[in-house]
Amino acid sequence: MNLNIFQQPRKVFIILFSCFLLYSFWVYSIPLFSTYPTPIQKTKLVSDGRLVWQKYNCHTCHQFYGLGGYLGPDLTNVYSRSNKNEAYIKAMIQSGVRQMPAFELSDEEMTTLLAFLKDVDASGSADVKAYQPEILGTFSLEKK
Repeated sequence: MNLNIFQQPRKVFIILFSCFLLYSFWVYSIPLFSTYPTPIQKTKLVSDGRLVWQKYNCHTCHQFYGLGGYLGPDLTNVYSRSNKNEAYIKAMIQSGVRQMPAFELSDEEMTTLLAFLKDVDASGSADVKAYQPEILGTFSLEKK
């Protein structure tokens, strides 16, 4: 029996497996030796604000980037809207409007929630009406 037939697949396997290990090591070591800036780390304040957002189920009525509930407005850029400053946002949360109930948040919860909303606002912009669905299930920015 010719052993060379059985040696060839084994050599190919060893070469491919070695390449896989080297490539994996290279991919996972990129962040360790990279000179590119790392993503901005969320502060504890913003992280706690997200927990307040989840605790009071704000996502059931409000949206970020057009995703979420449809009862309330999209809050992606609530901070950068010209007439919506921090005092206005606080008043809306504390007093409620139409379908939105009044929330009795502690000062700490209010501070963290506002920090979270400000962080989301800084992450980008969302004008859902400017995007049109495409036939393949993607969205494109409508040209005006």
